[in-house]
Amino acid sequence: MIRWLYELCLKNRLNKLPHNICFMLTEKDIADAPDNPFLVTLWCCDLGISTVTFHISTKNPANIEQYMENIRKISTIARLVIHVDDKEEVSGDGMQVLIAIGMSGREEITRCIREMAREGIDADMVDEHLIESYLTFQYEPDLVIKTSGDHLTDFLIWQSVYSELFFSDVNWKSFRKVEFLRALRDYQLRTRTLGK
Repeated sequence: MIRWLYELCLKNRLNKLPHNICFMLTEKDIADAPDNPFLVTLWCCDLGISTVTFHISTKNPANIEQYMENIRKISTIARLVIHVDDKEEVSGDGMQVLIAIGMSGREEITRCIREMAREGIDADMVDEHLIESYLTFQYEPDLVIKTSGDHLTDFLIWQSVYSELFFSDVNWKSFRKVEFLRALRDYQLRTRTLGK
């Protein structure tokens, strides 16, 4: 009962929300709490967040296959885009939810450079805008959340250079709505300089 009231209090005090949020997860996080991406998506839908991304760090994407049924449930409430290697699976409608499994930012940038080379783009033509047009994920998260206090992965390394970072001491399995609302409250209190 007290937690419900605290959640309501936190939610009512939010007036500046991020449009795009990214959660950095590990293979173990998904194994421990495979339903949490669906719950977080519900919370984001409720608040009017535009895009939420879940990056699942793993050396072997096949290890996540047993949890895909839980992940695909998201398509019942949002537009779900799943990226694994070079494959993309799209289903559902509504708020955009991106799931990237095993992809690193270094791999993404390397793919961009290879594609530009294949297309014979002159080196003098390469600038930030051109590189951004070749990225798999063409948005910049306002807020990146990492649970368990661990270090970040290099996912969205280009896109998240000016993102606000939030490290939660709570692990993914124990991550509840109140922790999410605390992250949003923390974001609201920050002054974003966007590298200036």
